[in-house]
Amino acid sequence: MRIKIKFLALFTSAVISSGAMASNNERALEQRLDQLEQRLIAAEKRASTAESEIQKIKSTPAPVTAPVTVVSEQSVNSKTDNQSPKLQLTGYGDLKIYGDVEFNMDAASRSNGLTSMRRSANINWADGNNELWDINGRLLLGFDGYRRMDDGKFAGFTAQPLADLTGHMNLDDAAFFFGQENDWKIKIGRFEAYDMFPLNQDTFVEYSGNTANDLYGDGYGYIYMMKEGRGRSDSGGSFLMSKTIDNWYFELNTLLEDGTSLYQDKEYHGNELTKDKNVAYLRPVISWSQDAFSVAAAMEAQVVDNAYGYKDANGKIVDQSSRTGYGLTMTWNGLKNDPDNGIVANFNTAYLDAADETDFTAGVNALWQRFELGYIYAHNDIDKFDVNSAMGTCDDDCWITNAGTYDIHTIHSSYQFPNVMGMKNFNIYLGTYVSWVSADHDGSDGDDNTRYGGRVRFKYYF
Repeated sequence: MRIKIKFLALFTSAVISSGAMASNNERALEQRLDQLEQRLIAAEKRASTAESEIQKIKSTPAPVTAPVTVVSEQSVNSKTDNQSPKLQLTGYGDLKIYGDVEFNMDAASRSNGLTSMRRSANINWADGNNELWDINGRLLLGFDGYRRMDDGKFAGFTAQPLADLTGHMNLDDAAFFFGQENDWKIKIGRFEAYDMFPLNQDTFVEYSGNTANDLYGDGYGYIYMMKEGRGRSDSGGSFLMSKTIDNWYFELNTLLEDGTSLYQDKEYHGNELTKDKNVAYLRPVISWSQDAFSVAAAMEAQVVDNAYGYKDANGKIVDQSSRTGYGLTMTWNGLKNDPDNGIVANFNTAYLDAADETDFTAGVNALWQRFELGYIYAHNDIDKFDVNSAMGTCDDDCWITNAGTYDIHTIHSSYQFPNVMGMKNFNIYLGTYVSWVSADHDGSDGDDNTRYGGRVRFKYYF
């Protein structure tokens, strides 16, 4: 009996203890679930706060970027050295520094008066009666800046100082430009507009006319090449607007300058020119290109009346500033698809209607396997020429001293030796030319009307 009572007591105690333990475990589980719920609520609050901070950062304008400073490794290791070299950039776009060296060794026959051709890169060299033996050239250092935005808008500049062997400093290009990529562009400063008379691998045919100045040499034949309004003037500046639509390209260049700078020694048809006001050339160009073929047509017109002229016997100014030209050029550039064996061929023609003179020029040239050959024909028709005035300045050097027609022929060629000493940036060119004139006027003289020469050019890019 006692045993049964003890067993019942123990069983009852075990049941009660199990119930108590179960109750305790249930309360502990509820506490843990409550803690986990509180942690989840806290995590949601932190995520919400972080999202709010991100939205604030996105809506806040970005701070202005501090100037970028590039310093040498020596200055990093020795911060107390104030003499360490450093380059500071503003961080506004890209900056490109480049250049090239171009030196020539020339030999030519008698240099005086067939055409207004400059056979020397020395701008201070003048025609004379002697043979030409010359070493000349220049070093160009270029600085280009360019900044492009995400939407394709851009702006930039270019500056190209020149140093020649005579010890003079000159300037090639200096311009500022801006626009929309593959759409429109505006450019202002000193530069050359569209080339309407490309000479291909030009080595020795350097007609005085690489810029807008000193194109016309009075007493010489004039090779009109649509350059009078092209730009890069020493006495003015250009303003150019251009537009690209698919395969079409449109351009309008405006050149403002001293119009008498067009003429060497400020003389035209034997008369000394007097400037009254600056000239304005308008030069529209339209071109179309497809694959290797391109064609362009253009005109250039001096639109200011009575800008310059000469005084007649009564002291009255005779206007000589009327000049309008037209040009057409066609190009096949096979190097685009075949860099090794492609042919580059140009056909150019130009016509000028000027005061008391009309000029027509046509040229063809081709380049293949680094060998170039070309021919240029020019026809000058001069209505008036003051022989008496011209004889005082020309002496025996001038070829054209009378009104009449003159035909000028030039054959030119060149060959390139690339990658000299295994350097891709070093080339040597051999160039040669021959020119002659045939005249049709009273008292014409067919003697001594041929000129020729050769050149070795060293070209190094850096």
